[in-house]
Amino acid sequence: MALESRLMKHIDLLIERYPSLEPIKQDLIDAYLIIEESYEKGGKLLVAGNGGSAADSEHIVGELMKGFKMPRKVSSEFADNLKAVDEELGTVLAENLQGALPAIALDGHLALTTAYMNDCEPLLCFAQQINGFGKPEDVFLGISTSGNSKNILYASTVAKAKGMKIIGLTGAKDSKLQEFADVCVKATNTETYMIQELHLPIYHCWCLMLEDKFFGEE
Repeated sequence: MALESRLMKHIDLLIERYPSLEPIKQDLIDAYLIIEESYEKGGKLLVAGNGGSAADSEHIVGELMKGFKMPRKVSSEFADNLKAVDEELGTVLAENLQGALPAIALDGHLALTTAYMNDCEPLLCFAQQINGFGKPEDVFLGISTSGNSKNILYASTVAKAKGMKIIGLTGAKDSKLQEFADVCVKATNTETYMIQELHLPIYHCWCLMLEDKFFGEE
């Protein structure tokens, strides 16, 4: 796959605003293309991280599952289908629903995660969810500033065994996660909070590109 030229503006703006990311430009593109291909095949994005990276996971899902910059109006065909089910309710839905790119943050689901951590091995909590949710056409995005978070590595092992693609989002240092990942995007810093400060514009860029690709005009 190749990146559509109209989407390159998002990468260019990211690099203009954060020049330190220039050395990982191709990795940024390659990771985006993996997610794009997954969505084109009817797949979904599974995201996990710890602490601030857990918050980033939720943030990413929020940008993908509803409008980010665009309104993402539902198609006229789907609007008609909604109204055919119930005219009053369907009209409200047709006017307010937004197009969604399916994504799940694995840090949530408190009943499931606490039950699993109590009954089984706590570090396998994300892995269990990959086992349940994951399909070959899906992508696992593992966020870890060190790239060595054990629960992310266990989840990556399950994802790879299921034939899923894996994207790592880490800091600049080499890590175990990059050995699992099809693409490892290594934010160009080694201090945890500085890595996290770069992760946000990186995934915002991906979300903008995905929205432009699937809901923008050619």
